[in-house]
Order: sequence, then C-alpha cells, then structure tokens
Amino acid sequence: MPPLDGPFGFVVIDKPAGLTSHACVSRMRRSYGLRRVGHGGTLDPAVTGVLPIALGPATRLLPYLPGEKTYRGVIQLGTRSSSDDLQGEILETLPWPELSDQACLEALAPFQGTIQQHPPQVSAVHVDGERAHARARRGESMDLPARTVTIERLDLLDWDPRSGRLWIEVHCTAGTYIRALARDLGETLGCGGCLATLTRTQALGFHLAQAHPLPESDGNTDLPEPLSPLTALQTLPKRTLTVSETIDWRCGRRLGQGEGLETSLKDGDAVVVCNADGSIAGMGLAEANQQLRPKVVFDAAG
Repeated sequence: MPPLDGPFGFVVIDKPAGLTSHACVSRMRRSYGLRRVGHGGTLDPAVTGVLPIALGPATRLLPYLPGEKTYRGVIQLGTRSSSDDLQGEILETLPWPELSDQACLEALAPFQGTIQQHPPQVSAVHVDGERAHARARRGESMDLPARTVTIERLDLLDWDPRSGRLWIEVHCTAGTYIRALARDLGETLGCGGCLATLTRTQALGFHLAQAHPLPESDGNTDLPEPLSPLTALQTLPKRTLTVSETIDWRCGRRLGQGEGLETSLKDGDAVVVCNADGSIAGMGLAEANQQLRPKVVFDAAG
C-alpha cells in the first residue's frame, strides 16, 4: 500500500486530571498538524489514564475496536454528591458501617455480571436532545432510565475502615459508569457513596503501559510514533489480499471471504483486511453468501 499522507494510527495518551477528552483531542490535532483526530471513550475531566487517540484515517477504525474497558478507582463511603463523585456538590455525609473485607466482597458481588444501572445526573446521556450534565448544572433533576451494562470483573483491592475507602478494579462494557457503581454501593450499604479517584488502565485494546504523556504544548516536536491499527484489531479475523486482489479491493469490489474464514464468520462480522505486505488495507463485513463487502478502504482507487 502506498504510504498515507501524514501520521496514521493510534497514540495512547495518559490523560491528566483537569482536562476534558475534547481538549486532549484539540491538543493532539495541533501537535500533529492534522484535522482528522478522534478519541475512543470519553473520560471525565477528573479521571486519568488511557485515552486512545486516532490519527488521520485511523479515525474510521474506532467503531471496530473492542469496547471493554478496565478501571482502577477509589470509592468513598459515607458521602453523597450531586455528580456521584467528589467533584460535585456534597449533599450529605453519613457514618459508614463497620465492614470486614469479606463483608465488602459480599456487598460488591451483586454488581458483577449483567446489571441495570442508572447513569449519574451529571453525565453525557442525551435527554430530549440535550446532554444530562447541561440540564443538571441548571438545577434540573432528571429520571434517567436504567441501562443494561455488564461488569465482567469487580475486584476488591483494598479496604480502609478508618477512611471509609475501597480500592477496586473493574473490567466492564462500554457505557458503564463507575460513579454510578460507587453511588449504588453506598445506597446498598445505607450510608451513601461516591467516587473519589479513577484511572482507566485499558480501553479499546490499548493499555496504560503503552501510554504517553499529553504533549505539553502545540509546538512539541518530540511526538510519539503512532501504533499500527493492527495492534488493537488483533482479536478480529483477518483476510490477506493477494497481489491480484488488491486493485479489486481498492475499487470497492466484493471479494470471497477467503480460505478458512467461510465457516467461522456470521453475516455482518467485521474482518480486518491486510495487503500482501501485512499492512492494513481496511475493514470488510462478512455477508451470508460468503462474500466480503468493503466497508473501510484505505488508499481507495478513483
């Protein structure tokens, strides 16, 4: 594949506290001199950690990256707040119960698995065409409907009965609010609860060990080299083009699913399509007739 113009791939940022995800994208856009920059999975301003940034045409791959995320956080029992974290208005403080480590584990157990969760009042959920956080900041109280989320793993890392704080690690599906988990745990224990701190350690197949600090200024020339999109797409099935198929792919023509894939793919499954040299050529969608329909084509012809 001929080289794409400009940087192409993903840069994983260790987002600092105090900045919105949008502000980080703006900084990266100016730092790399690109118009097309996107991110995977919004983080609240107070939250730190993994923020995958897509550069250039890699923004088209964001919908195909794995949606599960992993967080490490601290829950403060005995405190209710307007935003379900310590950044909001403190509404009430209460004593927390005396809990053993085993009692903490038993309190956390009902939140594992597929559950119904009401988003926080201060959240990005749309209500009548407007973000809930905008309405909440005007003093409105909304009845946000519960949503189905899956918490695949919820580990207790530590419990300090003197401060009323629990350290937890959560692996969950997209759309899960750790602030809501803190709130609901506090309600279950009868003392209220909110999120004290939170770091995302994994998102969209990228990990904190791969993360770089956000460039300090727009003129920073020491910028991380983007990671290949294949780094995060490795769990998806792959179809490698022959040299003769390359022009058909670039022209947007359907191809056969390829040897070994026909029996494993379902209609609509995403497939990573690679050039003969191993570079990514795009994304295809499996069809019931064992064809592969081009969905994302890099270096398209014409």
